[in-house]
Amino acid sequence: MTAFLALVRKDLILFLSDRRALLINLVLPIAIAAFFGSLFGGQGQTRTGTIDVALVQQDSGDIGRRVGAALKADPNLHVTEMSVAAARAAVGKGEQKAAIVIPPGFGEAAGAALFNAAPKPRIEVLYDPSKSVVLAMVKGLLTQQVMQIVSAEMFGGQAGQALTAKSLASLEGRADPAVREFLGSLQKFQASPAARPGAAGGAVGGLSMPFDTSEQPVTSGPVAAGYNAYAHSFAGMGVQFILFLGVDMGIGILLAQRSGIFNRLLAAPIGLNTVLLARAASAAIIAFCLLCVMFGFAVVVFKVNIANPVGFIGVAACFAILTASFGLLIAAFGKTPEAARGIAIFVTLLMVMLGGAWLPSFLFPDWVQKISLAVPTRWAIDGLDAMTWRGLGFDAAGMAMAAQLGFALLFGALALMKFKRDRA
Repeated sequence: MTAFLALVRKDLILFLSDRRALLINLVLPIAIAAFFGSLFGGQGQTRTGTIDVALVQQDSGDIGRRVGAALKADPNLHVTEMSVAAARAAVGKGEQKAAIVIPPGFGEAAGAALFNAAPKPRIEVLYDPSKSVVLAMVKGLLTQQVMQIVSAEMFGGQAGQALTAKSLASLEGRADPAVREFLGSLQKFQASPAARPGAAGGAVGGLSMPFDTSEQPVTSGPVAAGYNAYAHSFAGMGVQFILFLGVDMGIGILLAQRSGIFNRLLAAPIGLNTVLLARAASAAIIAFCLLCVMFGFAVVVFKVNIANPVGFIGVAACFAILTASFGLLIAAFGKTPEAARGIAIFVTLLMVMLGGAWLPSFLFPDWVQKISLAVPTRWAIDGLDAMTWRGLGFDAAGMAMAAQLGFALLFGALALMKFKRDRA
């Protein structure tokens, strides 16, 4: 036991004396987590930026110009008028996230297509494929403006009256009494003062969304401040960089084997299990302390609320043990330090990505979401989220802890079996 504690103490002293290790494993994750947390909303007080959109106004008619003006007035968009060539070049370079091309004659054609089976005009939307999420947002805002302006013109504008009269004339002699009755009623409404845009208390007129929404953030526990994006970003970046610590631990064992230090330790009256467990214990202690310091910084500076401290400590401790066993696994199956480092970093980044540290897991396809349940980082990040902004109880912590300990036991058992087989 004295040898075990001496080995653990030695590893802790070496780590604390290495300023580079402290920088990489503590300062960098805090800085990156703070950056990503601010990008995704911070403490819920940050207003999202507008979308840069280029507008190609080819329709000189009244409806087309009004659609363009409405897009410019939308608070969610930052619209810049351009030519087609300039807009295409700006989107291609990433200077504009999308471009809306309103073709010639769009207003008249859209009005004809609203009530008749006339061909529908097309608005071309150019978009940056690296920002495909923006496409749906731009199309939704475009649909809202076009529907309101075109319907207002068709119900009360001069173009709508002319189109209604033309449609009635085209239906003369046809057995469409319901359609003729509808268009006749519409013609009477268009002639009334109530059909004029702005007549009813200054309203714009036209069809608009028949409902509004009331947004309310929901958490499962007593987290009065609601969602704090810093909580998730610190969980993701903490898991990533602490796993890098596990990689360094495994590479350290491989370097010790190459230099002969590992063999000299085994030549002393110390067993293989003691050496490996001491190395794993010191790595687990460092990992646990680093994670607690990171979240302590998040609590003080970014007001992250740890709703369940006991559950948080349990999840953090299990993740520290998982990190140590992951390092042993790298050391056991690594051929050389150089080869093992490259493969281990790739595996770590893959696990972090699938765990939801970089992107929310719901953005992944269904089959990827199912696969991610077999990734230990998914349980670590979900467990930390559950103990912070979600405010879940100890049952959620228990599931995350059990999953992580299961992976830790698996990794540790495989590593010990490989070490013993190599030394047999």
